Amino acid sequence: MKKSGKDHRSGPFKNAQQPAGAGGVAARFLFPPATSTLADLPATPLKVGPQDKAAAAAAVGELGPALAELQEKLYAQGTAGNRRRVLLLLQGMDTAGKDGVISRAVGLLNPSSIRLTSFKGPTPEELEHDFLWRIRRAVPRAGEIGVFNRSQYEDVLIVRVHDLVARTVWGRRYAQINAFEREIARQGVTVVKCFLHVSRKTQAERLLATLDDPVKYWKYNPSDVDERGCWDDYQAAYLDVLRKCSTVACPWYVIPSDKKWYRNWAVAALLHEKLAELDPQYPAADYDVEAEKKRVAES
Repeated sequence: MKKSGKDHRSGPFKNAQQPAGAGGVAARFLFPPATSTLADLPATPLKVGPQDKAAAAAAVGELGPALAELQEKLYAQGTAGNRRRVLLLLQGMDTAGKDGVISRAVGLLNPSSIRLTSFKGPTPEELEHDFLWRIRRAVPRAGEIGVFNRSQYEDVLIVRVHDLVARTVWGRRYAQINAFEREIARQGVTVVKCFLHVSRKTQAERLLATLDDPVKYWKYNPSDVDERGCWDDYQAAYLDVLRKCSTVACPWYVIPSDKKWYRNWAVAALLHEKLAELDPQYPAADYDVEAEKKRVAES
């Protein structure tokens, strides 16, 4: 298809500081395979992108129209038989901000072609199947943008930390997940995996802020404190996820999430960049436009 000539990649950086030669945001957030501990990865804003809350709000505002146009083109070409679709996958410790990203970044998109799935503990029906069964059922259709709030990775995270299945079982799942992701990538799914990286200190601050506000009591779960007691175990489990499942076809991106405004901008900018790389186009009419104009006029 003929390209539109419009460079969608320029918009997000009008209000963003970016080092010379830094390239796109994907390169900046790509998981470094030599990482030895998650503590080595920044949870605070990088020097790329907005450096304060006001600049982030302006940058996200600029992204909105460009994202909406790209989304519409993706959906439009899907109606004409193009198989391309996008899957945004969100993982992170409690309070990292998965819901916030969905509200602030995914919220920039038209909900009519968004397929949002929040994965909680498996149901009795889901437990009767392979762990990827429920995941496959939620993969976005052609032209859609899918969003996973948690994902298949829960089956190598919480089940590992709490010994819910044998090590021999969850140990095999990394390869099974990689094979599944390669499969859907070949089918036209662009997988954008975001690890929302929050520090232990910030997690505590957010939990305390929730307990200081009666309006937010409903958001608090006492089990969150129990899970904090497993912090080191979760950090080790997440590190293995990033090391073993960041592939060429489906890499992991580490999103600094101690500042909500930076986290939201980073995911929105990354999603924009990935959509722009797909360069979706409106399909040509498969009918005689002039003939149809005449028919409408005469009707």
